[in-house]
Amino acid sequence: MNDQKFAVWAPGARAVQVQLGLRQLELTARDDGWWELPASAQPPVTGPIDYGFIVDGRGPFADPRSRHQPAGVHALSRTFDASAHVWQDADWTGRQLAGAIIYELHVGTFTREGTFDAAASRLDHMHSIGVDFIELLPVNAFNGTRNWGYDGVLWYAVHEGYGGPAGYQNFVDACHQRGIGVIQDVVYNHLGPSGNYLPQFGPYLSEAAGNTWGSSLNLDGPHSDPVRRYILDNALMWMDDYHVDGLRLDAVHALRDTSATHLLEQLAVEVAALSAKTGRPRTLIAESDLNDPRLVTPREANGYGLDAQWSDDFHHAVHVALTGETTGYYADFEPLDALAKVLTHGFFHDGTYSSFRERTHGRRIDLERMPTWRLVVASQNHDQIGNRAVGDRLSEQLDTGQLAIAAALTLLGPYTPMLFMGEEWGATTPWQFFTSHPEPELGAATARGRINEFARMGWDPALVPDPQDEQTFERSKLNWNEAAEPQHARLLRFYRDLAAVRRTRPDFTDPRFDQIAVEFDAAAGWLRLHRGSTQILFNLGTQPVRVPAGGGDIVLSFAAEGEAVQGRLPNALQLAPHSVVVLA
Repeated sequence: MNDQKFAVWAPGARAVQVQLGLRQLELTARDDGWWELPASAQPPVTGPIDYGFIVDGRGPFADPRSRHQPAGVHALSRTFDASAHVWQDADWTGRQLAGAIIYELHVGTFTREGTFDAAASRLDHMHSIGVDFIELLPVNAFNGTRNWGYDGVLWYAVHEGYGGPAGYQNFVDACHQRGIGVIQDVVYNHLGPSGNYLPQFGPYLSEAAGNTWGSSLNLDGPHSDPVRRYILDNALMWMDDYHVDGLRLDAVHALRDTSATHLLEQLAVEVAALSAKTGRPRTLIAESDLNDPRLVTPREANGYGLDAQWSDDFHHAVHVALTGETTGYYADFEPLDALAKVLTHGFFHDGTYSSFRERTHGRRIDLERMPTWRLVVASQNHDQIGNRAVGDRLSEQLDTGQLAIAAALTLLGPYTPMLFMGEEWGATTPWQFFTSHPEPELGAATARGRINEFARMGWDPALVPDPQDEQTFERSKLNWNEAAEPQHARLLRFYRDLAAVRRTRPDFTDPRFDQIAVEFDAAAGWLRLHRGSTQILFNLGTQPVRVPAGGGDIVLSFAAEGEAVQGRLPNALQLAPHSVVVLA
């Protein structure tokens, strides 16, 4: 419903008023639990209006569907006319996920300014490395001034510090004019700890226990239909009012839904309908800890019908192969054959025993029917960096050659690659966990809970930065000056070259698993990946190594130091330490 109709769902309330300035106007109850302002009482709308709802004498509270919270989540809402924006993207036909490159960024730390406008000023850079989609970490309204975005409590509003809803529209418009789509990260599995007034209105929350991060939503209990509608309408809002091209659905394994039609399936149906109506493809990507291909199995085959899902197994296998780190959930990925399996089968745990979970985990992918692009993979992302004790990137542990290997595995591997902001030049700035809860006790509890959540990873609590310290946030901002420094600029050129190879050679757009093959020698430290007729050779070790190679010309190469190819041998190449070579 349009927020200017001043309507709200409050099924158990006895009386509801809307506060407009100093006036309080009575709302009328409908049979479906909604309260609305009679048409005769609608105020003339000549500009933005600040308003809030009073429920049984409590409040005023922000509108659960508020589009604008200029004074924060505890303050009144402000009306926002999404239709006022004059879109410049009439020629934008959208992008398919197949063959695309995704770039993940956090608006607040991507630039020094931390705004949509500042991020838009870097679109030429992202275009130069072949980016097809920008994936924004959550931008909905949260309490405080700085946050990863996963503590959102007003899902329809855009954080004011980034530029608010109008700034968001401008950013999406600018991306489309540059030929880049936008994927919005959304969180439907929990609500943040401060500013969540939804329970004041109705049974939005599940009566079952919450999850690790906060209160779970009521997806299948009494009065759950309007709660599901609250989520579905929010998803459609991003795509309709803000022209967003897709959604990344946070931690869908934490959605508690026993309905015959799961929320995810219902979402897929409605998004497909919107896509057909607008003539633009819309993409749904799930983050899931389940390794369950049902998420991306078509609805006609009894799946949920989402377009893609993350595969953290890829990250873990690449991370262990390059760093040797085997603590916590990395333990199962120690042998090099873990990387080989992930490259050829999508998941490592596909019905195998997980020592970290102490049980069998995952399910096999149907390699004959599922296209490879349905898995989104990364060697670095916000979770895998930010959820380390000090938020250290791979650049803290690896040399430039190893970073190039990670890049080639990601960009030239068989799956949809996702880059994390700054990795393309080997950024040395950390990306740490930061919050700005105004309530001191909440800030302290967040820090303790985070350490407890990752206790099995062997963190030293003394090393973990204080999330509430503003310097933790400031340290996490990218230093764009690094990109021009010689070693960083060299890696950046390689990323650009990888993107060009990926886009121009047909082997890298073939979505069939049967066009992938891997050979490796764990003792010698080399691996060879076949993508059709193209070969990518990797020397993961610290010594020169002879790697079997068929015919073909060297299309691209990179080494930590000097030349990657140190000699041609019959049916083999002598590769320098920490190097990668593409033959075609």
